[in-house]
Formats: sequence, C-alpha cells, structure tokens
Amino acid sequence: MTVRMPKAVSCSPDVLFRELDSEGVLLDLETERYYTLDDIGARMWQLLHEHEKTEPVVALLLDEYDVDENTLRQDLAGLITRLAESGLMRIDQA
Repeated sequence: MTVRMPKAVSCSPDVLFRELDSEGVLLDLETERYYTLDDIGARMWQLLHEHEKTEPVVALLLDEYDVDENTLRQDLAGLITRLAESGLMRIDQA
C-alpha cells in the first residue's frame, strides 16, 4: 500500500509546544485549545517543526525507532493529516 506523504509541512506560528512527562502538549494560541501527543507523536512534531521536509523526518525516525518504513509513513501521514485538520500545521502543496 502506497502512503501519500506530503513533501513539506509548516507548523502554525500560533502553536506552542511543551514536553510534559512522556507526552507533548500543543496549545493553539488562536483558539486556546490544548492537544496532547504521545511520546512518538511529540517526537514527530519536533522533527517536522525542525525540518519541515518530510523525507528527512522519515529517515531520522527510522533510525530512532524499530518500525518498518511503511508503518512509519502511515503513522506520520496520519498525524500530519490530523494536525492540519486541527489548524496546527499546514501541508505545503509545492
């Protein structure tokens, strides 16, 4: 199964991220809503925020976690979709 992964994303400048214990917390300053991410989702957010391009993020996550590439791509694409739908991230259509 081929996973449709965007080439690049950008995190909203109106979102604050903090790590708390074993999860990440996102605060959308515009809507004042909180979102939580588990430890892996928090790591994905950090790498996406830092790199913006998804292929380097996939490569780094494959080095860090014992997961097959297709599963990782599915999980990352799903997270990106949910974050974009919540207005926390924009998928760059370039």
